[in-house]
Amino acid sequence: MSDQPMTGRQGTFGSLREQLLDAAETFAGGPVEVSGILSGLVDDVDRALREELEIFPVCHHSPASALAMVRRLREKQPKVIYLELCEDLQPLLTELRNCRLPVAVQAFATDLDGFPKTWAPLSVVAPITEASAEYQAIAYALDTPGVELVLVDRSTDHVFQWAPGEEPRPKAEEGAGLHGDAVGVEIGDLRPRFAELEEHLLHHGKVRHWSEWWDQYVEQPLSGADYDTYRQVMVLVGSLFRRLRPEGDARLTVDEDRERHMWTRMREHLAASGADPADCLYVCGAFHAASRVEEFGLRSTATFEISPRTGTKWLYGLIPSSHSAIEAQFGLAPGSVSIAAATWTKALTRSKLTPFQLAGQKGARKRQVKLPPPAPQGEVADKLTGFLSRPPALDPLDEAELLGWSVDIVRLARRNGYLASTADAIAVYETSILLAGMRNRARPTPYDFQDAAVTCIEKDVVPGRRDVRRLCEILLGGDKLGEVGYDALPPLARDVYDRLAPLGLDLEKRTIQRALLDLNAEPELRPCSDLLWMLRYLLPSDAVRPIMGERRLGERSIQESWDLAFGKHQRSIIELGYEGVTVEQVVEQRLRRSVWDQKATAAVALAAVEDAILFLGSRRFADELGARAVELLASERTVDDAPDVLRRIRRLLAHYRATEPELPAWCEAFVTAGYAHYCTLLPTAFVDDDTGVRQVGAMLGFLFGMESLALSLGCERAQLELAVQQSHPGSPAKVALLWAAQHQLGLLPLAALRSRCDELLANPLVIPSFPQYIIGFVQALEPVPALSGFVVEVISKAFGRLPDNVLLPWLPKLITALRAGAAELVPLLVREAGRTFPGSLTAVDSWVPPWTARPKPAVTAAPVAAGPVAELLRAHPAACDAVAGVLGCSGEWAAPGEPAGDPRVAALLAAHPEPALAVAGLLG
Repeated sequence: MSDQPMTGRQGTFGSLREQLLDAAETFAGGPVEVSGILSGLVDDVDRALREELEIFPVCHHSPASALAMVRRLREKQPKVIYLELCEDLQPLLTELRNCRLPVAVQAFATDLDGFPKTWAPLSVVAPITEASAEYQAIAYALDTPGVELVLVDRSTDHVFQWAPGEEPRPKAEEGAGLHGDAVGVEIGDLRPRFAELEEHLLHHGKVRHWSEWWDQYVEQPLSGADYDTYRQVMVLVGSLFRRLRPEGDARLTVDEDRERHMWTRMREHLAASGADPADCLYVCGAFHAASRVEEFGLRSTATFEISPRTGTKWLYGLIPSSHSAIEAQFGLAPGSVSIAAATWTKALTRSKLTPFQLAGQKGARKRQVKLPPPAPQGEVADKLTGFLSRPPALDPLDEAELLGWSVDIVRLARRNGYLASTADAIAVYETSILLAGMRNRARPTPYDFQDAAVTCIEKDVVPGRRDVRRLCEILLGGDKLGEVGYDALPPLARDVYDRLAPLGLDLEKRTIQRALLDLNAEPELRPCSDLLWMLRYLLPSDAVRPIMGERRLGERSIQESWDLAFGKHQRSIIELGYEGVTVEQVVEQRLRRSVWDQKATAAVALAAVEDAILFLGSRRFADELGARAVELLASERTVDDAPDVLRRIRRLLAHYRATEPELPAWCEAFVTAGYAHYCTLLPTAFVDDDTGVRQVGAMLGFLFGMESLALSLGCERAQLELAVQQSHPGSPAKVALLWAAQHQLGLLPLAALRSRCDELLANPLVIPSFPQYIIGFVQALEPVPALSGFVVEVISKAFGRLPDNVLLPWLPKLITALRAGAAELVPLLVREAGRTFPGSLTAVDSWVPPWTARPKPAVTAAPVAAGPVAELLRAHPAACDAVAGVLGCSGEWAAPGEPAGDPRVAALLAAHPEPALAVAGLLG
């Protein structure tokens, strides 16, 4: 469309156009490009207002737009309302009456057909608040007999078809919360699309962010304006931002396609229904009201071909929203939506307007709107000239309101740990007025009040739980959280609430509730326990949190305690309904999806088997997942998950041996496949630098731990022996692992292993790397737990012989290595050390390590029996002969002076005198 004035266009806005052109030429000294822009702005306003179908321009979550909508609906009382919202969301709008605003209308898709699989899941949300023009239009249309509401924007499928770039789904920002990473759809995105203009407006408006600029220079002047003024100013603002958009903006193409789509749908509806355009109202963003596409207007003959939707199956529902979620998703300043809600409430009180509200709306006052007779539409008059030429009417200072804010913020700050006083309330009051005066405002805005409160109360530190700016948001309305009613929930969510009803809790509350389950005294609560554990698996961690009780293989709690926060995480429960009809179905689908994913591993499949046993109890499904685990293990080319595989298969085998008469077929296949798989990869893993010691130790643990079962299933031990003999590691830790494996196979006796370690400690060139050998021996406890005593011996020798310059830097590394890679092996070492070392401090000084060689006793002559005892026994041999006969001993009496007894017995008693001394002590 041409930016120049058209013939016959000098009527309504001719005077304004001439004033703008004259001003541009005067300031620039001649015709310039800005003249065409200013003239084009007037043309856009004139064109929108002369359109046969009345266009109502809005800004999303704008109290001024909502107020103007209420007034216009009362005056015009249209029969058809065309609304800029995705056309396939229309069936959901009737469910808004079962919700507490704010909520978001959502379209969700996980099974994609026509889009890249990497985009899944796709989600589109359209948040709705009470202080928004679209909600007022929806409430009027749904509760007024004979009024039809038609959504005319492109479908959610086209949102992604027309999205610029490779992946339109934005990353979830911190604070987005309830909306996650969904694509937001809003009516009236009025914001400059390039940074220079926005920076210029913020600088000259003496504000910090766009939300404050909009509230000061658009919202406040238009909140009490008449409809014609509001309409012309909003179209002017939308035209300004549209014409100053940078060239080549990718979003412009999408916006123009949306405008073509909406005008095409409206013409189709008018042709099919025969409605009179004079009884219709088109509600769209002010940006689209200034559209210049050829399809604009009911008289246009241009055609636009709407592409068909893809085969993607979309699911629809309502999810709870909040002011903070809306602000985070649409880039608004924190607290701006809460301030808008407070402004809306105050404006309703001041203007004595009764807004429209859906019948049965939760969380809102009951209002009954009586519509007056419709007022006739007069001729469009030029209200822009007067609005732009006169200074804005400044509201007088409301001292009572500002005083109330100042006193309440001090009270709220004291509750949160701030040392605030009455003097701070006075300072906040005076500073708010001062800041407003510095910013050319006769009346402090909520933003001025926030700045003053932060300056006077917060100072330089934040000792409380919340900062003062957040307290101001709470004071001015807070972060209002919406709620979806029971009747508007999907079947799965309703089923969850019904099945948890025996707990006797109000699950719709937003507070955390404690559920106590005594499963022995109340066995009827076991289904609730089963459901809570499944929800624990599916929902965020803080939605369902167990305080007491656990669920593991072979274990069931007799008492459980839960913290439930369903009200806060209602969106997560609702989105489960997009995946299935029951929670069990969703769990099964997720487990199946995880094991058939392209990145699935054997460890993931074993975890899925364990979860299937814990949550579903289905032997058939567990066998299906186990068979998939065998396939994944056989196809793996790395052993990164070997520790996880070993831990999980041990746990599953122990479970089946304790509960089943025989092992499932997939377990036997997994053991045989794993035995062959790890034997094949063992030589490569020993020499591969990318394979850690923990992974190799886990491989050996699988091979030695499952050896008896594998051999009984037909595997050959020679395969393992060949794999160990073909392994030639280079790193010290893996060398120690190899020695441990050779010892387990009987190829390296313990004496030879001890000799090798002693040689390493005696070699000065090897001493710096000896700690790495110890790491390897510690990891060897996984496959060869019988070496625990030897490992304690090696560590003790290292502590005793390594020099300080090697030992001291190594100790922190040893502690961190044990914590990160061998935490489950440390108790085994500690128990062995407890058996080896003395139990008291006094015994340490005289303690001799068992691995230390004892000195050989000196060779002495055999003792000769002499003395009164020997003479007495020789004189009366009958007693000794009788005892020898009872004990079955035979022998002869030695002659006097001949050595008595076996010399080996004498040497043994001399080397170990402790038993003889102990017997002597007992005999006194």
